[in-house]
Amino acid sequence: MPADPLHRAGNPQRSTTSQPPSGSGASAIEVRRSARRRRTVSAYREGDRTVVLIPARMSEAEEQRWVTFMLDKLAAQENKRVLGDTELSERAARLSELYFDGRARPTSVRWVTNQNTRWGSCTPAEGSIRLSHRLQGMPEYVVDYVLVHELAHLLVPGHGADFWRLLEAYPRTERARGYLEGVVAADRLPHLPAARGE
Repeated sequence: MPADPLHRAGNPQRSTTSQPPSGSGASAIEVRRSARRRRTVSAYREGDRTVVLIPARMSEAEEQRWVTFMLDKLAAQENKRVLGDTELSERAARLSELYFDGRARPTSVRWVTNQNTRWGSCTPAEGSIRLSHRLQGMPEYVVDYVLVHELAHLLVPGHGADFWRLLEAYPRTERARGYLEGVVAADRLPHLPAARGE
C-alpha cells in the first residue's frame, strides 16, 4: 500500500477542505498544516481549488485570518494583468446579466487617470461608466463591486434606499467596501521615516 503523502513519517500534516467565501472564484479551499513549517504561509491554485500551506501550531482563528489574506493576495496577483477598456466593457455586461438581468446597459466603460478622490463614476444620461486607474491590481471582487455600483446608477441615479437594495444582489458588497475603506485609511496614515540601517 503506498504511503499517504499527507502523513509521512517525520512530516505530520493535517489537511482540511472547506467551501470558499462566496464570489472568491475557487470551488474549494484546502488548508494543509505541516509540523516542518514554522512561520511561513503560502498559497497556490491547484485546478479549481486553492491550497493554503500553514504551520501546524497555528490556531483556528489565525488559520481563518491567513486563508482570507492569502485568497485576497492570490486574487490581486491574478488581477495584475490590466484589463483593457474592451475587456472592462465585457465584464460590465456579464455583471449586468448576473445581477441586474441585463437591464443596466452602459454605452461605454473605461479606465481613467483623472479620478483621484473616487473609485468610479457614472453619467446615467450618457450611459458612461469610468473607473479609476487606482483600482488596477486590486482583487477582482473589489473591481467587480465598483462596476456593479456604477451599473446600479444606470438604473437608480442617487444613493437612496432603492439604490442600496439593488447592490444587495452582489454578495461581496460589504467586503469590497471594507477593502476600499482600508485602502483610504492606509493612505491617510503618516508615513514614518525608515529606521537607520534599513
